Amino acid sequence: MSKGITIGEQNHMEMIEEQEFSRQETDEQLKSVIRTNEEDFIQGLIEAAQFASDETQKIEIVRDGKLYFEFHIRPLSSEEYEKCKRKHTKYVRNKQLGMKMPEDTDRVKYQSAIIYQATTDEDRAKLWDNRKVWDALNAKYDHVMNGLDVIESVLKAGEKDRILEAIDKLSGYEANLEEVAKN
Repeated sequence: MSKGITIGEQNHMEMIEEQEFSRQETDEQLKSVIRTNEEDFIQGLIEAAQFASDETQKIEIVRDGKLYFEFHIRPLSSEEYEKCKRKHTKYVRNKQLGMKMPEDTDRVKYQSAIIYQATTDEDRAKLWDNRKVWDALNAKYDHVMNGLDVIESVLKAGEKDRILEAIDKLSGYEANLEEVAKN
């Protein structure tokens, strides 16, 4: 018997469906099933690739019952996570190996870059890349030079952590602490 696994969500609960195929089913029968469902598979692949533009989640920054601002985030791809990490990692040349090795990642900048990257284009322009916001913050703090600086200025550390958790969840990294503890 060979097994297949279907992973998905149903009512916000992860669903794993196992299917069993007997050895009696010939390769030709399996190929026939695949050919019959090929258009559905292709359409499913195309729809799955739309995740970055279709899925969004609203984030509200509320302190003491007062809504300060809100914005929308979208899921990130592995490449986007990696790009943010590479950009904010310091590399040094290892003389023995003759190549650059990562030495240290600026965690604060990396977190802000993830939030910046996951913010929808429309909200990024309104909030993080808004020159009026930069000018107002520079009048008070005099250190805002880009969207990452705005994020660092306006979000508390705990708020950033919760936003990062929401981005990870939306991107498919569902951390279930109970499952980790059991294993």
